[in-house]
Amino acid sequence: MTRPIAISDSANFYVSAERIFDPSLKNVPVIVLSNNDGCAVARSDEAKSLGIKMGAPLHLIRDKIAAHGIRVFSSNYTLYGDISRRVVEVYETFSPVVEVYSIDESFLDFGGIRDRDAHAQAMRAQVLLQVGVPVRVGIGPTKTLAKCANEVAKRNPIFKSVLDMMDRHMADWVLPRVPVGDIWGVGGKTKAKLALLGVHTAADLRDLPARQARSLGSVVLERTVRELQGEPCLALDEAPPPRKGMAVTRSAGAPMRDIETVMSALAAHATRAAEKLRQHGLVAGSITVFFYTSRFSTGKPQHAASRTVTLTPMTSDAMDLVRVVRACVEAAWPKQGGPYAFAKSGVMLDDLVAEADRPRTLFDVIDVSTERQRAVMQALDAVNARFGKKTMVLASEGMDRPWAMRSAHRSPRYTTRISDLPVVR
Repeated sequence: MTRPIAISDSANFYVSAERIFDPSLKNVPVIVLSNNDGCAVARSDEAKSLGIKMGAPLHLIRDKIAAHGIRVFSSNYTLYGDISRRVVEVYETFSPVVEVYSIDESFLDFGGIRDRDAHAQAMRAQVLLQVGVPVRVGIGPTKTLAKCANEVAKRNPIFKSVLDMMDRHMADWVLPRVPVGDIWGVGGKTKAKLALLGVHTAADLRDLPARQARSLGSVVLERTVRELQGEPCLALDEAPPPRKGMAVTRSAGAPMRDIETVMSALAAHATRAAEKLRQHGLVAGSITVFFYTSRFSTGKPQHAASRTVTLTPMTSDAMDLVRVVRACVEAAWPKQGGPYAFAKSGVMLDDLVAEADRPRTLFDVIDVSTERQRAVMQALDAVNARFGKKTMVLASEGMDRPWAMRSAHRSPRYTTRISDLPVVR
């Protein structure tokens, strides 16, 4: 028997997180900006109704912001990540299996629940009570149908934010009303191909022969068709798959014009990447270092550089990574110097394995200095965990950090920093 799968997501999650601690934001237009305060990446319903598009550059909507009193916030990922964790904790009291799909979406196993609608409504009420974030729930026999139900529940108030599509008759009523472009996994190019075949709705796609779907797109589209027909092809993952790689990249808050400024930014990225490795108990086998100018700066000199190095032995040590980063930057720095204004830099780590499974090499000898370096990393993590990020850093990061991202409108980190706690008078 097919087990019901639910997906719960939050309405305008970043905006909802900002509204938890600031009641003056209720029922007013609010937008949250991307890194470096570049463009709108989250919008309240009120902001959407004013015509603010997703990805709208801030400098092009300043007049509208001023005219309508739109409240503007920089991204506060520390706050959003912690609010997401609290929401998932509530989900786990309503389902034995929760798969965290993204910062604002989770799949849940609703098997064995008789009144799924009441269960979902109770879960919504608890999330709102305990965390303060409104969520919507879609339920179906497959992940794709659950996502479809969630999208419909989001847009149609008659469902009161919960739509159960386990009943085939309900699916038969809903799917002809859903544009095919709204189906999970159907991108713009696939939508255009389907339109040529007269496939315009989710029901049209459901009725497409699976073999034709595969010839039209790929096994992914065939799987989508089968899922729309009610055949589960995507299982719930209780544990996230092991990571194969990770990256830390940032746009600079100000142009980086000299090698030491670029090196300072990359040292910070490498240190953060090493910290993430240690948090997951992983070591990396290779690193790619890159930096480049902005392609939007037309008429100015352009340059892009990258270097990839194999790490032997594999490591999660920040000092090891920073040494490699410096060698890469010196090798990749333009010989003629400049003038270049580098706008983005980053490090990517690949060939990740668990530290316990790290292959040994002839030169991989653990000596006193290795143990001392490991203890230094443990101390670094302990200090920053207790007193806050960047309390202790490697000197190569520098102190001025002119490359640091702009974040002029960031709200306090209410839930993770004592100094940012709201004060009740």
